Amino acid sequence: MESISIFEIIKIGIGPSSSHTMGPWKAAELFLKLILASNKSINDIKELQAHLYGSLAKTGKGHGTDVAILMGLSGEDYTTINTDTITEKVATIKSSKKLMIGETHSIDFDFTTQVVFHMKESLPFHPNGLEFKAIFTDGTELTKKYYSVGGGFVATEDENTINEHAIVTPFPCHHASTILENCTKMNLSVSDLIYINEEAWRTKEQIKIDALKIWSEIKDCIYRGAHKEGILPGGLQVKRRAGELNRKLLEGTSYTNIEEWIDAIKNSEHSFSKVNKWVSCFALAVNEENAAFGRIITAPTNGAAGVIPAVLMYAYCFTENFDEEKAIRFILIAGEIGTLFKKNATISAAMGGCQAEIGVSSAMAAAALAESMGASPSQVLMAAEIAMEHHLGLTCDPIGGLVQIPCIERNSMGAMKAITACNLAIESNPESARVSLDDVIKSMWETAKDMNTKYKETSEGGLATNISVNVAEC
Repeated sequence: MESISIFEIIKIGIGPSSSHTMGPWKAAELFLKLILASNKSINDIKELQAHLYGSLAKTGKGHGTDVAILMGLSGEDYTTINTDTITEKVATIKSSKKLMIGETHSIDFDFTTQVVFHMKESLPFHPNGLEFKAIFTDGTELTKKYYSVGGGFVATEDENTINEHAIVTPFPCHHASTILENCTKMNLSVSDLIYINEEAWRTKEQIKIDALKIWSEIKDCIYRGAHKEGILPGGLQVKRRAGELNRKLLEGTSYTNIEEWIDAIKNSEHSFSKVNKWVSCFALAVNEENAAFGRIITAPTNGAAGVIPAVLMYAYCFTENFDEEKAIRFILIAGEIGTLFKKNATISAAMGGCQAEIGVSSAMAAAALAESMGASPSQVLMAAEIAMEHHLGLTCDPIGGLVQIPCIERNSMGAMKAITACNLAIESNPESARVSLDDVIKSMWETAKDMNTKYKETSEGGLATNISVNVAEC
């Protein structure tokens, strides 16, 4: 088995969904590349169609799948696009019935007929299936099926984008037991081991640069979300709460930039109640940004993007001696735990329900926090196990297909569970534990396979069917 870099698991993304927004966006980009590889020019394209199946069809409008496809076919990059311009760009395509491919070629494009939601059909390979069709000026056609398999990764029936950068590392760690064996044998911390393996992709200096970029993006995202108010798009009329909560907690403290804001938080009251509320504020801020097509850090998915930032910011603001080096190691450990779930189970809600998103992110955050608090490698893995164990069976039933209810609040809950799991692990003897992280990953995957399809990001069960809503297109 080849190894996955932690920077494939934790990366810059765009809301509201890694599997339903980022994946289809990337698939659209891949289809354009496929056209060029088939000896056709962009200028040869006469017509484009996109067909959505399974979960992508059933919750696609709420998740912005159609928006992502339009942006991907237009050649936009979700890591750099000005997110404030997306709504206007989409509106222009729909009203003009024209799609600009690249920067020079315009084709007729009727959104209502050329982006097709197949609500009652699924493709056999994966619940998140889509197919693109290009018709060329010479009458020939090209079709290709893609599958958004979670975390922004895209697969075909014989290729997976995760394999583009997958390699064999010096000390492969495909299971928690192997991580512990390597750490024990070489007398290393978990983050020391990950540093060594990550150097198979990039230098140690570059690892630090890339991790600090993620940390910077996390702080920026939390800050943006904690200073916005209003109603989130989509029709549920969900009110942003992070901004109001931030104001109440700071009680009139003034600041002019993000660093002054963080200092104000550090100097505020550290009672259990206040710290608990700050953790919730951090998580809400990120996922409210995610719900509004904002730029976030996918960790390991967008629906769960608030958990790791909330726990990392908690560590930075409320634990002792938490510096940049600890932030780097936090990100490395979180990412490595995510790879275990990616390789041995799933991080796709369409495959495993919300246990595959919030559950995985909570396990990632718990392990990372544990080492920063002085935990041994066995306690680090124990923290991840405890966090996931208490997310087993968590369903994905978003109301109206939007990543809002119950998703936004659920990030706060996942963050608090991660902190609790860390504290339990630090005060425990792992040798007395009856359940290992490998056991719980196996159990999670078995639970995912047994779970009824209606609880796997289809909006056909649970809250999604018991709350009446009128969802607008994103």
